[in-house]
Parts: sequence; structure tokens; C-alpha cells
Amino acid sequence: MAAAGAEAAAVAAEEEKRLPEGDPESGGDSDDEGDSDSSGDGEDEEKENEAEIQRLEEQLSINAFDYNCHLDLIKLLRQEGELVKLRRARQKMSELFPLTEEIWLDWLKDEIKMASENSEREKVYELFERAVKDYICPEIWLEYAQYSIGGIGQEGGIEKVRSIFERALTAVGLHVTKGTALWEAYREFENAILETAQPAPGSVPSPEQQQMLCSQLEKIHTLFRRQLGIPLLDMEASYAEYEEWSEDPIPETIIKNYKKALQQLEKCKPYEEALLGAETPKLAEYQAYIDFEMKAGDPARIQLIYERALAENCLVPDLWARYNQYLDRQLKVKELVLSAHDRAVRNCPWTVGLWIRYLLAMERHRVDHGVISEMFEKALNAGFIQATDYVEIWQAYLDYLRRRVDFTQDSSKELEELRSAFARAVEYLKQEVEERFSESGDPSCTIMQNWARVEARLCNNMQKARELWDNIMTKGNAKYANMWLEYYNLERAHGDTQHCRKALHRAVQCTSDYPEHVCEVLLTLERIEGTLEDWDAAVQKTENRLARVNEQRAKAAEKEAALAKQEEEKAEQRKQARAEKKASKKAKKTKIGDKRKADDDDEGEWGQEEEAEQPSKRHKGDDDGVLLEEDMEVETGLFGRSEPEKPYRPANQKEKASTSRKDIPKVLHDSSKDSVTVFVSNLSYNMADPEAKLRELFESCGEVAEIRPVFSNKGTFRGYCYVEFKEEKSALQALGLDRKVVEGRPMFVSPCVDKNKNPDFKVFRYSTTLEKHKLFISGLPFSCTKEELEDVCKAHGNVKDIRLVTNRAGKPKGLAYVEYENEAQASQAVLKMDGLTVKEHVIKVAISNPPLRKLPDKPEAGRASQFAVPRQVYGARGKGRTQLSMMPRALQRQSNPVAKAENGMVQNSPASSSEPPEEPKKMSNADFAKMLLKK
Repeated sequence: MAAAGAEAAAVAAEEEKRLPEGDPESGGDSDDEGDSDSSGDGEDEEKENEAEIQRLEEQLSINAFDYNCHLDLIKLLRQEGELVKLRRARQKMSELFPLTEEIWLDWLKDEIKMASENSEREKVYELFERAVKDYICPEIWLEYAQYSIGGIGQEGGIEKVRSIFERALTAVGLHVTKGTALWEAYREFENAILETAQPAPGSVPSPEQQQMLCSQLEKIHTLFRRQLGIPLLDMEASYAEYEEWSEDPIPETIIKNYKKALQQLEKCKPYEEALLGAETPKLAEYQAYIDFEMKAGDPARIQLIYERALAENCLVPDLWARYNQYLDRQLKVKELVLSAHDRAVRNCPWTVGLWIRYLLAMERHRVDHGVISEMFEKALNAGFIQATDYVEIWQAYLDYLRRRVDFTQDSSKELEELRSAFARAVEYLKQEVEERFSESGDPSCTIMQNWARVEARLCNNMQKARELWDNIMTKGNAKYANMWLEYYNLERAHGDTQHCRKALHRAVQCTSDYPEHVCEVLLTLERIEGTLEDWDAAVQKTENRLARVNEQRAKAAEKEAALAKQEEEKAEQRKQARAEKKASKKAKKTKIGDKRKADDDDEGEWGQEEEAEQPSKRHKGDDDGVLLEEDMEVETGLFGRSEPEKPYRPANQKEKASTSRKDIPKVLHDSSKDSVTVFVSNLSYNMADPEAKLRELFESCGEVAEIRPVFSNKGTFRGYCYVEFKEEKSALQALGLDRKVVEGRPMFVSPCVDKNKNPDFKVFRYSTTLEKHKLFISGLPFSCTKEELEDVCKAHGNVKDIRLVTNRAGKPKGLAYVEYENEAQASQAVLKMDGLTVKEHVIKVAISNPPLRKLPDKPEAGRASQFAVPRQVYGARGKGRTQLSMMPRALQRQSNPVAKAENGMVQNSPASSSEPPEEPKKMSNADFAKMLLKK
């Protein structure tokens, strides 16, 4: 009845809570306008919450591993008081993820309020047992022990409380900062038992009572002595309390252990203080603490510090991996090891390495096969972020199944299970993985190769191995020599010569990357085991194949050379067009002045103009529009460009003008000061006073020695300059201003490097490799701001940084990089945000993995290295004006030697000539003698 009454009261309270303020049943005035408004707002909010709850439930039905979605749903259900749905939501989340200390405490407190009968108390006990397994949390253990005291009146209640306290001390009694509270609670409980055992005042205790009193006193003595031997905070207070409580003096052994614990506490204090002052996630501080405990070598303390670190960094896969490795190699306790592995994969289900270690640990501790298979199925549904992860987990499971098979028997249940698993793995990668990632993750078919090895070597079933390899070759691998040689080696070891020969003949026909190597292997086989007919057939086949290969390579080289020639002709045409344009401009300028003087000087000026053409001038399309720093120096340092002549100017004014031009300083850079100088570019050409503006910007980095802006011959600012500091550290600090927006444009700040000495130097401040905690977003509207994007992204995790990609003018390109705290949040954000609509634009979201950057073509270096012969024909500076080669033909032939392949077979170099290569004529000793005599 009491339970029913409590439940009814709770329901009534919940209904009262849901009633609007203006409802007459709640005592409010229904005619009041303000109350009716608040009532309407409450109803609207309730409807919004219900819609949001429905949306979250649908989202979880699609992706059950959405951690943040679980949290949002639990928060809303608790707010709405939906107790049944709340319990179900918590249950589902706890099955997939270990719950944090806060979630468990909220859940436990809610259940404790509802529990009144013994059967309901047992359910709370079960919930506590689940809670203490997720993480080692002193608060949960303390709550568990205190709750158990409430059942002390039941049969065996005292012993149950003591059992829980002892387990708690084993788990967290060594916790330096929080262990003391648990020890004190245990002593208070035993002191309360002692008070109840005291005889009534004035009465004489019986022998049984006296024995019970002595036993209880000894329990409290033991607790004090155990606690004083452990390094805990406030040990001095505990020692003083023991001195005051004990009627007898403290034994010397206890004092000795106490002093030893104090010394150990002093060693631990720096690490505890570092943790106390550090900011989340405190990984470096915890790792230092772990290293300290590892050197001390106490397994219980090592385990505890790992658990403390994981409680605050439960989503760090590397930390779990190190902890599990320690347990696997050192402690080797089955329950402890498997529990840690289970918690690791529940916290970081996207990390395939943790699943593989878990499967190995289960096999190592001889867990039932059905349990291991069930765990593997969970791994397949964990939502890995790369196709190759699925290949790795399948391979680990197949290795486990292979180790179960007794291959001395012709057939067995385990062998059939292994074969069916191989077949399922191939089909799974082809269907499930390829559909999700657009690739199987196993282009070289490693799983099928291993299957073929098992069939050939362990099952003596070479026919099945051949079928598998035939399937492998049909998946685009027939053009690779290493795949054919892998099959050949398997056939050589477990097959017969006929199939080896057949495989090599097919390899010679199909291989396109290293046909010479395959040909050599075929000839080697026939040299050792073949007949004359076999040898003749192999020689003919290899010669025909290599002839076709050489012909194809020669055509490719000829095509490439033709393309190079076209590019050089285009470059020559562009150069000629520039010269003509410049000449026409000069002709117009000369007509304005004295015509006779222009006629007399026309020829000389044309010659000067041709000679004064500046090689550092870059035009759109040349070298991707990049101005190198040394080019900038040359261009701004040369003032010999002819000025347009005026119709008339007095002689004295001409002299003044020439003098003023000579006074303009040349901006030359001293390379010895590179370490204290930064190069600033992409500035606005319209900047009024570049030196003053930049000095104001860079003075925050350190004392500025000099700012050298670069101007054109007309006196206009060129948009770049050199900033020289007094100290090197100031220059390094100035690099932090890179891409700072100045007058509407991103300012580029880079180290000052001589690119003549370092041609490949390039500054790029962002990572170009896979970053699992960072997202790449495309398709954004150009009007999207950083704040608007952050509002969208922060709903799925803690956003550390957002970078909107812009062009050189500072205008957005519709791309962005978003960095989260960890991989888990990033992977969840991908699932939620990919395909999301932002301002009528559908965005694409993926894990950041930039493709390899292609280096820009350099006519002077890159093309010359690819097409060596045209470069040599035209000379060291490219094609000359006369189009004639100044190199003797004999030397040209010598510069194109016959190349020798890696396998020792002779072939012509594919890129050495624009014409098809000729087979070199073999010379006898007599021919060599005649040649020498002629010389």
C-alpha cells in the first residue's frame, strides 16, 4: 500500500507540474491575461519538446551509436518527467556506451527515490553493480556503500555493507585525493555498530557481549592501521584521530608504515598538484603520473592511475590501448582484462585496433566461441570511418577461426565455418563496405590471397586456390607483376610445373608495370625445367612482348616530346607577342615628342627595349602567377626602364626629374638577415602609408629594425615588403600574424628564404594528412560567417577551431575546416551534418584528408627533367632563336645510352628520344680495333 501511495503521489505531483499556471485546478486565475500567456508558452514549449523527443528517437533508430543524441534525449525526458521512457533511454545508452559518473549518479538517485520495497531495492543494487563496472569512481562507490546501510535491518545486512565497503576500498581506497572519504565512512559505520553493542549503563556485560565488543574494537583498530599505511591526503589528521581514539599507544610497526606512506605521499604530491592545476584533458599530466607509477612498479597503483586518467579521457583510444596492453602483459587477470577491453570498445567503438585487441584477449583467455563470434558481429556494426578498418577486423576474425581448425582432419565443422567466413568476408567487402565508401578497402584482395594460401598449404586443395587466384586477377590485378609472381610462388610451392608455366605465360601477356621482370622469371623457369620447345616458345613470347612494350613506350615518349615542343612554341609566341606589344607602345610614345629625334633614335631605342626586357616580370598564366621574392628584388631594383617622353620639358626640369629618380632607393635584401626578417605579401596596392601601417601591426611582436615596402618605377606600392626585427624570436612570433585580415585582404607572413638555394621551400601552416578529429565542409554559401557555422557545428561536440577558406583577396570559397576535441565528436558530426541544408545550400561533410598537392609545372626544370632529349638539343637555356642545335650529333647519340633494366635485360630508354629507338648494332673485337685505329 505504501508503495502504491508513493507512486500515486509521484504521478499527482507530475501532473500538477504539467498543469499550466492559469488552470483553475492549480489555483490560478484563468481570466488573468499574463497567466494565459504563460500557459500558452508552456504548452508551446511542451509541444516543441515532444517533437524534439520524437526526432531524437528517430535519429537513434538510424544510428544507435550517436552519443550526443542519447544525452539530449535523456535530458529532455528527465525534464518532461517521462519516467518510463527515461528508464528505457538510459538502458539503451548503457548497453552501447559506458556512462559517465554524472549520468550514473542522476540515474541512481532517480531510482532510489522510487524504490521502497525490498524487490525494488534489489534492482537498485543491480544498477549500482553495473555503475561501478564502467569507471572507477569514488563517489559512486561511496553512494553505493551508504545506500546499502539502509538495508542493514535485513538478514545479513551488516555483512553485506562490510562486503561493499571492502570492495570499494580495493577499487578506490588508494586514490590519493578521494580515498580518505571512503575510509572515514567505513570507520563511522563500524563505530555505529560499536555504539549499539555497548551494554546499558550500570549493567555488567556478559562474556558474549564482551567478546563482541573486543571484536568490534579490533575491526576499528585494523581500519585505522590499514589506512595509515597508504599515502592519502590529510594523513596527519587521520593519525591524530587514531591517537585520540586509541587507549593504547600506537605500535612501532604502524608508526614506521605511517612514515613510509608520508614519504611516498611527498613524491606523489607534485603529480597531484599538476593535475589539480591543469586544464582538461590533462593527458600530459596523467601520462607523467603513469610513468612515475610504472617505475615504482605497484600493480594496484598503476591500475588506479590508469583508471583515473580514463575517467577523464574516456574517448582517447591510445590511452585505452596502452592500459589494455599493460593488463594483457603484466596482470593477466581474466575478469580485469576482459572488463577493460569491453569498456574500451564501448567508449571508442570507431577504433578498429581496440576491437582486434579485444578479440585476441578473449581468445587468449579461452572465452566461449559463441561469445567471440557475437563480439565480432558487434564490431561490424560499430561504424568504422575507413574501408580498410573493415578489412583489418575481418582478417583478425579469420585468423582466430583458422587457429581453431585441426588441419590433420580432411574435413571438420571448424574448417567449414572458416571457409564460409572467408566467403562472407569477400561478399561483405564487396556489398556493404563498397556501397558506403565507394571502395572495398582491399584492392589487392589480401583476404582472398590468404584464403588461397590456406587452401593450398593447409588443405592441399590447389584447385580451389587456383579458382581464387583467377577471381583475384579479374578484379584489375592482372596488370601488376607482383600479383602474378605471388601466384607463381604459391603454384611453385604447392602446384606443378605445367600450371607455373601457364601462369607465367599469362603474366607476360598481361603485365604492364614490370614486364621485363616477369619475362626473366619465365626464362629462368624454362632454363631449369623446360624442353627445347618450351625454351623457344618462351623466348619468342618474351621478345614479342618486349618489342610491343618498347614500341608503346617510344610512342609515349614521342607524344610527350611533341607536347613539350608545343609548349615551348607557345612560350616563344607569348614572348614575341609581348615584345611586339611593348614595341608598339614605345612607337606611340616617341611620336608625341620631336619626330626627327624619334626617327634618329628609333633603331637604338628598339634595341635597348629588347635588351632591357625584364625576366622577372610575371604575366598571368606564367608559373601560376607566383612572384618569387628574388624576382621582386630584381624588378624593384632595376630602374633602367625607359620613361615615356614628354612633348616639351625644359632642360633644368629634366635634370631635376632624373635626379629625383636616382634618389629612389633600391629595395635589396641582405640574405644574412633572413633569420630576423619576414616576408609580407598579398597586401592592398592602395595602402596609403605601408611602412607606418605595418610598423603598427608588427610592433606587438618585438622591436622592428626596418620595414622595406617595395614600390614600382611609377612609385605605386606593389603589395609586399620586408619586415626586419632586432631579434630572431620576434620574427618567429610575427609568423603568427599570417593570414590576418588587413584592409579587407588576408596578409601572408612567411619566413624570408632564398628560393634560389631552396627552390622547393613552401610555407603551409595546415596539415595535409588525415586528421580524424577535423572535418572538411564544402558547398557552404559564400555569405556564411564563422559564427553561423559554429552555431551549426557546436551542437555535435566541442568545437576547437573553425577556418573558412578564402582566396587571396579574402573572399570565401564556400569551404571550411572544423576541428573538434576528439575523433568521436568529429565522426558523429559527419553522420549528422552531411547533406544538411545551410541557407538553401546542401553541404557535404567528411573527415579531413586532403589529397596530395600537385607541384606546378616549371618550364626550366620540371619539363626538362621529363623530356631530356629536346632539352639537350635546344641547349642549356632552352630553344634558341635560330632553332639550331650547337651539339655534335655524335655527342647526341652518346647522351642517349641504352638503358639496362633492373632484371638485367637490355632495352631502350623510353624518354630518351623523340623518335622510335633503334636496336644497337653488336660489335665484334675486330670492329672495336678498327674504331680505335681510326681515332
